[in-house]
Amino acid sequence: MKYMIMMFGDAETMLASQTKEWIEEMIAFMIQLDKDLQESGELVFQQGLADASTAKLVTLEDGVPVVTDGPFAEAKESLVGFWVVDVEDEARALEIAGRIATYAGRVEVRHAMDEPPDM
Repeated sequence: MKYMIMMFGDAETMLASQTKEWIEEMIAFMIQLDKDLQESGELVFQQGLADASTAKLVTLEDGVPVVTDGPFAEAKESLVGFWVVDVEDEARALEIAGRIATYAGRVEVRHAMDEPPDM
């Protein structure tokens, strides 16, 4: 079963509120987590994201796509990185998310569906 594990936050707040040592420890943890998930065969894909201040929002106005600067969520709520894992069950995805929450505080886990739900 595939799950997306999403980490929220922003670099500016982290740099202002955490020590250099904590940031280095967090980065080392993330690197090791990626290695562990790759070695276990559970990692499908992971990626950190650029700061939310670089985001763009695409909406439709009168049927025409319009691009505006983002983000539109508060920076402290912006998605900063994610993992897609292929694990045995939801419990394992939640276990991995628990490890990430040690540094991220708040982590969201969603089942990645292979096809749309039945209507």
